[in-house]
This record gives sequence, C-alpha cells and structure tokens, in this order.
Amino acid sequence: MATKKPATDYSESSIRVLKGLEPVKQRPGMYTRTENPLHIIQEVIDNASDEALGGHCKHIAVTINTDGSVTVDDDGRGIPVGLHPEEHVPTVEIVFTRLHAGGKFDKGAGGAYAFSGGLHGVGVSVTNALSTRLKIEVWRKDDAGNGYHEMAFADGDVVEPLASRPAPRDGKKSGTRVTAWPNPKYFDSPNIPMAEMQRLLRSKAVLLPGVTVTLTNAKTGDTQTWRYDEGLRGYLNEALAQVSNGQPVIPVFEGAQFAPPGDEGFAEGEGAAWVVAWTEEGQVVRESYVNLIPTPSGGTHESGLREGLFGAVKSFVELHSLLPKGVKLLPEDVFARVSFVLSAKVLDPQFQGQTKERLNSRDAVRLVSTFTKPSLELWLNEHVEYGKKLADLVIKQAQSRMRSAQKVEKKKSSGVAVLPGKLTDCESSDITRNELFLVEGDSAGGSAKMGRDKEFQAILPLRGKVLNSWETERDRLFANNEIHDIAVAIGVDPHGEGDSPDLSSLRYGKICILSDADVDGSHIQVLLLTLFFKHFPALFNHGHICIARPPLYRVDVPARGKKPIQKLYALDDGELLAIEDKLKKEGLKEGSWGISRFKGLGEMNAEQLWETTMNPDTRRLLPVALGDFGVAESAARFNMLMGKGEAAARRAWIEEHGNETEADI
Repeated sequence: MATKKPATDYSESSIRVLKGLEPVKQRPGMYTRTENPLHIIQEVIDNASDEALGGHCKHIAVTINTDGSVTVDDDGRGIPVGLHPEEHVPTVEIVFTRLHAGGKFDKGAGGAYAFSGGLHGVGVSVTNALSTRLKIEVWRKDDAGNGYHEMAFADGDVVEPLASRPAPRDGKKSGTRVTAWPNPKYFDSPNIPMAEMQRLLRSKAVLLPGVTVTLTNAKTGDTQTWRYDEGLRGYLNEALAQVSNGQPVIPVFEGAQFAPPGDEGFAEGEGAAWVVAWTEEGQVVRESYVNLIPTPSGGTHESGLREGLFGAVKSFVELHSLLPKGVKLLPEDVFARVSFVLSAKVLDPQFQGQTKERLNSRDAVRLVSTFTKPSLELWLNEHVEYGKKLADLVIKQAQSRMRSAQKVEKKKSSGVAVLPGKLTDCESSDITRNELFLVEGDSAGGSAKMGRDKEFQAILPLRGKVLNSWETERDRLFANNEIHDIAVAIGVDPHGEGDSPDLSSLRYGKICILSDADVDGSHIQVLLLTLFFKHFPALFNHGHICIARPPLYRVDVPARGKKPIQKLYALDDGELLAIEDKLKKEGLKEGSWGISRFKGLGEMNAEQLWETTMNPDTRRLLPVALGDFGVAESAARFNMLMGKGEAAARRAWIEEHGNETEADI
C-alpha cells in the first residue's frame, strides 16, 4: 500500500533565485573537481597561459605559499581595470564575481582571445567563489596614469575595492598576480597534489615554446623551472624514455598545420600540432590538449588523429599491396601501439563539463583528420622503407586481433538460432566493438541502416511500442514478436536476478535504445529498460545497456568573424537556450540563426543521424546503471511505475515529482 507524504507548502516563495556566485557555492561539483583545489588554481594558470598563447607573456610563475595559499604570476597585458562600458563597475571585478563573463566570448576579428581554453566564462569566478580570500594585483597603465592596481575578495565578495596608484619604478611593467586561499570546506582534501601540478606546468612549457614556467614550493624551498625549446618532440621522447619503451619502430612523425585566411572549412588559425611514435611493446604515452587545456579523457580531437593516422596507413598499405589475403585493417590496429602528444587549436571549443577533461566539438574530428592524413601519407611515401616497417607492425596487430575473434566465434558457433529477418547485422564478430541499435520505427530504421558503420553497428527496427513485460512470465515472453526478435538478435535467453545466464553467446557489447526525443520516445525507452531489468538483468549488471541521445533541435548559424557557417545540435530546450545565449554573447543578433525541430528520427537523414547519434567519436551515448539504488530499491521503483495494480502509487508519485525533468532508475 502506498503511503502519501505530508503535503508541503509550494508557493511563490518556494522558488529561490541564486544570484552572483551562489550557484557555485551551492553545487561546487557542477563547476570544478572537488577532490582537491588543483582545478580552481588551474583556472588561473589557464588565464596566464592564454596570454602566452597570444604572444603577450614570457614567464609564468606559480608559488605554493606556507599558509596554504597559491600565487600565480605572469607578465602578460594585465586584466583591464577600467569601468566596464555596460556594467559600470571595474572590469576586473566583473571577471572575478560574475559567472559567464570574460574576454574569451569575444571570438570575432580583433577579439582579445582568438584561441583560448576558456569557454563557459566561469573559470576564475569559480576560483573566487570557493576561496576564503583572493587577492588580485594588476600592473597595467590606466587612463589616470596609474600602473599598479589591487583588490581583494572574501568568499567571492569584494572586501577591498579596487585601489590604484603609480607603479614602482623598479617593478614589472605589466602583468597579473592572483593569490588564492582555497576554502577547505569545499574539497575532500585541502592539499594540492604536487605531482599533478608539476605535470600540468611542464605541459604548459612544452606547448608554449619560449615561455619559462616556474613552480616554487615555499614550504620546502624547492623550485623547478621548465622551458622546452625543442617542443613536442623532445617532450614525447622524454616521456617514452621514462616508461622504458625502447626505440620507436620508425622515426617520430611530427607535424603542424593550421587553416590559412579564407579557408572554406575552418576558421583562420584552427589546426593542430602533433608528434606520433609507434612502439612494439611497453606502455603507450598519450597526451592531448586543446588551446593549452589538458584533456586527459581525450575527445574528438584524439578521434580525428586516430581517423587521420588510420586513413594514411591504410592508403599506403593498399597502394603498395602489402595487405595479406583475408586480413582487414581497422582503426584500432593502427592506433593500438601509438604514443602521441597532440595540441589542437579550436576557435570555439565545446568541452564536456566545466572541468574540460574531454573535448566534444564535432568539427574537431574533421579538423585534425583533414590535416594529419595527407601529411602522414606523404611522409610514408617519401620514406617507403619506414612505411613498410609500420605496415608490418599494423598487419601483425590485425592478425592478432582476428585470431582472438576466431576463438570467440568457435565458442558460440553451435546452436545459433535463425536471426530475425528485419535485423541488419554487422560484419564484425568482435563483441567488444559490436553495437546493436534498437530503433523506434521503420522510417528511422532506414536512416540508421544507411548512416551506420556496417563494420560493427547492427540495426533492429521496432514497430510500435514494446509490451510492458514487468508482470509477464518468462515462458510467455516469446509470444510477443518484438521481444522474441530482440532476444534472438542479442543471443541471450531471458533470465532472472540471481541466475547465471550464458553470456558467451552475447553478440553485441552495447545494446543501444534509439528512440525519438519526445514523450513517446521516452515511453519506449522505459518499456525496453523494464524488459532488460526484469528479464535480462545480467546485461544491466555488466553495463551492456545504453540509451542513444538524438538531438531535438538543429541550429543553423551564419558565418561570423573567423568562424564559418555552423550546424549546432541541442538535445533539449535547455541546451537550445544555452546555445542561443552563447550566440548572443558572441555578438550575433537574435533571429540571425535558424532553428529546426526534429519531429522524430525519421526526419533526420542518414548523415545527420550518424554525426549526432551513432558516430562513437561525436555522439553522447548514455550508459544505463543502477546508480545509488540497489536492486531491491530499483525493483520497487519499477513496480510502482509499471505494475498494473499501482495506479494510486503512480499518481501520488507523479503529483510529487511531476515537475522534475529526470527520474533516477
């Protein structure tokens, strides 16, 4: 029996508006990593690095002070201190106290930062919000002739207004110095991990030739200085030596290319610099950056490098007829033994979350692959002996992969049921790569078939809504054609929680639910999730179930400044508003962009569906897991949502939670 919770007062006063930096203090994990304060200090370091990237800074110094504070000092141009023309308060105050404010939104011609790591405009304002005290010193000439300016904040609020005076004659001419005292209540540990700080600062020196980067630990008296005049090559060689990889199979492949003025595909200056090495054994070294921001989780720029390297090696192998009969090269064969350092320059980078650990910009795949493929292809054909050595390594990798796949195939060759006729299967038998898309409707199924990668992606279109199987007995499931086809296609029989099903016959590592981005699509998701939770729990427990996330809107953005015409996609109304807000901040007039709403998957052509929803490099696939709920709690929630006799409990739950956008499963 459902118990109704006591009613609470829900009125106008219940709606709270968070102002200024309050959102950061309320939910710090949305804006930064909370394990330790390193990331909020990195935001300050990134600002200094952006000055160096623009050619305005030659020295960055970081000091860990004895009182736990951290000072970041640069000799850049200095943050502007005059009154902001619109806000009528000192600009430096806006930078440190307002979310979504900064010089990096100005991407047009003559903008302060053509290429920068900052995107959201919440960087140093987050540092300020999560610090008990923050002091800012600026060396910059103002209209009154003053050259030195300082102000201080406490918990994000101004406690010492901007004060200006003539700069000392023996002092620095220009630059910024920020000292922050991180508030320990926001972090699991108040200590900054020195090893991570050292790696961060060394990488800045590598990516900024000619810039000296210094780290001083006042607690121990130690000082370290980095300056890499040989750039990426020396950095990679040093890293490979540290992991004892031995000599690369071929000389290190190094290159850099950036879009010239008037380029039709990319903004002027966009491109990448890279060094790549192939080794036969040992640990691989992989580091990537976007506008000097480390991206430890990779992203679309790394996908572009993989695509470019694969395309070049494949072309070389085919041109010289080196591929043995029956062997097929895949991107992972080329990429498996690759070590690299990649530094991409992207005019308007889209990161996954404020921590910027992964690049999501779809254009970055094409950007990096377009520049790396012809460069490597030309180099291999100019050095054929090296090309053949690389081809030999790659072919051995492919043969090893195929032998492993054949062992798996022998295990599951007996007793295979006849696959459903409407299943469009993939070519690969490697379940670690294979994906099955359960697609809503025949129309969308057609687009998915044309847009997929037939090597590893299979399509099973579903007609109408699947049976609510929550209270269906296991031996009666196959009376429903759709459920029968799903079970046969994935190769696993229905089972219960606690059973030990035979997963050796599983045919796909990922089973992806692909439905429309509307209410009916959400209903189909819930019905399929119910089926898998109730009757295929082992797939749930092993992380095989995913939800594909097609966009609801497409935004057609006209060319502006250095940026060419763009097509941006939004998953929902919230993302659409965020895109429109960002475009307004970039100076576009409202109404200058076009908005298209997809009524369903069937309205997407194959290319759009591939780019937004199916391409592993650019899609946003959502793995399904139980999260904080246990099996019993999840079963109770499913029973309340899907049970035939739970109408009263459902109604009470909807009345209480109906205004929430997401429900935990």
